[in-house]
Amino acid sequence: MVETALFYAFAVLTIAGAILTVTLRNAIHCAISLIGSLAGVAGLYLLQQAEFLFAVQIVLYIGGIMVLFLFVIMLVNLDAAAKERQYHRHWLAAAVCVAGTGALFTAFLLRGQTLVKPAAVEQAEPVAGNVETIAVALFQQFLVPFEVASLLLLVAIVGGVVMAKKRI
Repeated sequence: MVETALFYAFAVLTIAGAILTVTLRNAIHCAISLIGSLAGVAGLYLLQQAEFLFAVQIVLYIGGIMVLFLFVIMLVNLDAAAKERQYHRHWLAAAVCVAGTGALFTAFLLRGQTLVKPAAVEQAEPVAGNVETIAVALFQQFLVPFEVASLLLLVAIVGGVVMAKKRI
């Protein structure tokens, strides 16, 4: 009964924080709402007895990345940035890049097993620790989604750098 109540409380915190993150106009309020949403996800991890993910969520995301976001928001002059022209006339190049990336993702997903031949790996004995189990699952069973996520993060970083530059 208590676990069910905690689950619903953390779920409401997560969903409410996510909705407020995308709907509020003030950037600092959005960042604080995102912190609430990430805290709700951390609570859900704890309810699932994933203590490692709980600690990573708190320390890495809430403690590190959100503090970085708040410093960047406070250091950047948002009023001047809002008045600037947001989109440049590079929509054709962006459309070509999006189409090319989409084609690569589609080709990889359709023929992923034939494009990548993993080396023969000996099956290790099952380990009891959370961290070891996560590592084995991440680098054996979920290697392709892990690499796709890293590619998406790289694209987001490059896009952020391009958008931050005044002139190309």
